[in-house]
Amino acid sequence: MNLLNDQPKQLNRESWLELGVERLNELFVANGYQLPRVKVSCGFTSNRGSKKVIGVCWNGKATDNNIAQIYIVPTLDDATRVLDILAHELIHALRPEAGHGKKFKEVALAIGLTGKMTATIAGPELQEQLEKIVTAIGPYPHGKLNPSNKKKQSTRMIKLVCEKCDYTVRTSNKWIDIGVPSYCCGAGEMEIAPSKSA
Repeated sequence: MNLLNDQPKQLNRESWLELGVERLNELFVANGYQLPRVKVSCGFTSNRGSKKVIGVCWNGKATDNNIAQIYIVPTLDDATRVLDILAHELIHALRPEAGHGKKFKEVALAIGLTGKMTATIAGPELQEQLEKIVTAIGPYPHGKLNPSNKKKQSTRMIKLVCEKCDYTVRTSNKWIDIGVPSYCCGAGEMEIAPSKSA
């Protein structure tokens, strides 16, 4: 309990994911598999911003404490889909040398993942179990990140080069319209460099 306002403490993203691991472990155990200890968080995978890579499990051998680390991309906020991806990554923690081969597939099918093994999704029975987990632990406390909403560059910088000393500066068309800079060696004039396609 939070002593400041006597309200139950809200879960943060990582504690929600940790609860997800605990609940998913019950599913693994029911199918004869005991998960190793893992750390789980929300973050970009090694292919930053890639729409294809939505989760990653770093082998425990890559860490100082020999504990596998799992990351779910912050571009997702659907709780059952996050658990679905988490289940996939937990198989990698369980069988770190299996890739997406036979030993991975054996576990994936046993717990209810379907589809192509490199991009599994929850089958109907697993989906139902994931929805029950979400009901038990609550909605995923995460605000979806939308990388496409970042501000795009509105101007193209123009390269200016001195005809005598090759001094280079970049500026916008706005400033070129006011006047081309004349600071450099003093022996030549600044000119717009030809484009690479020219």
